[in-house]
Amino acid sequence: MPPTALQCKECGSRYGLDARYVCEQCFGPLEVAYEAPQADAAELRRKIQAGSSGIWRYADFLPFSERPKDPLEPGLTPLVKADQLAERLGIGELWIKNDAANPTHSFKDRVVAVAAAKAQELGFETLACASTGNLANAVAAHAAARGLESYVFVPADLEEQKLLATGVYGTRLVGIRGNYDDVNRLCTQLCEERPWAFVNVNLRPYYAEGSKTLAYETVEQLGWTLPDRVVVPIASGSLFTKIGRGFTEWLELGLVEGELPTFNGAQAEGCSPVATAYQEGWEVCKPQRPDTIAKSLAIGNPADGPYALELARRTGGTIEAVTDDEIRAAIRLLAETTGIFTETAGGVTIATLAKLAERGDIDPSERVVAYITGEGLKTLDATRDGFVMHEIDPTVEALDAEFATATSAVAAH
Repeated sequence: MPPTALQCKECGSRYGLDARYVCEQCFGPLEVAYEAPQADAAELRRKIQAGSSGIWRYADFLPFSERPKDPLEPGLTPLVKADQLAERLGIGELWIKNDAANPTHSFKDRVVAVAAAKAQELGFETLACASTGNLANAVAAHAAARGLESYVFVPADLEEQKLLATGVYGTRLVGIRGNYDDVNRLCTQLCEERPWAFVNVNLRPYYAEGSKTLAYETVEQLGWTLPDRVVVPIASGSLFTKIGRGFTEWLELGLVEGELPTFNGAQAEGCSPVATAYQEGWEVCKPQRPDTIAKSLAIGNPADGPYALELARRTGGTIEAVTDDEIRAAIRLLAETTGIFTETAGGVTIATLAKLAERGDIDPSERVVAYITGEGLKTLDATRDGFVMHEIDPTVEALDAEFATATSAVAAH
């Protein structure tokens, strides 16, 4: 399925496969267009299964004429059957796609791997990005592994864990006094002035393609079948829509049979422009000023918001918003029932899943996949005060006394 052009999602205008992201005719966003593959479904399946143990096993569906070399190949992260969580929520069959198992512990490794490979193919020597944290980690790491210079621009008040896990790679880390949308505006200006590959600006059409691999892996790990419903966090809306595109491509190629799953999007109430638009029946999203612990989802003016709305409505899904307290509770719930510790974005996903289950939106016969996009160690403050440490003297008697007291206190309460 070789790439043929960059094509406008609005008017269909086509451009060469270079570093550009907006249509000159209508200012619509660009995406990669592909030539239909010559191989049949059985041959494509065999080629995939004989491929690498990461995202490049799907190289035929990504924007390259041949498989790139990648020193930090992400992908093939665990798909975990979450029986205890399903029972707690009253769901028949639930799977957790744990993308915290990537090299820098988030799904952003997928998109950056694709963007970094394209940057080198196009001759760039500097990789850059605007980020709310996870992308900063991934850009710094993949640039270091490829021997590229890098600049990473983030809101200055980002979680300390994400700053530390970015600076360690030797990148030029720049904190901006403002929110993500302020950071993104500066990077859009810089990409016109500097010969840098901004993964989520001038390389955005290629970068976004990496998210399709989450759909491909889900199908493959479910034995070449589709889920009935997916729950996906929404920041810009790109991950949400590209998972949809990944399923659609494989349906069209005959690699999997069935119908597109129901798509439920998840946002935090403190930054929920897409959920608000969904609830109000709008076709576009009105910008919001972020105020939430889910900083990795805090994009007040989401570029792919309208496309996320269309996908949710077309598949019979919804886009929900949850509170910070619900996010914290969901992080604990996931950890206690699956052993998976997620960052706040994953808390948004699980809180939304719980809301859907409580409301009765999920049929007991459905197979549900929830996407966890980042590691809990990145947002430790969200779990502060969520548990008690019992401090005792080093004796058996002290242990028994402590827990007898604690049990009595719980019973009295």
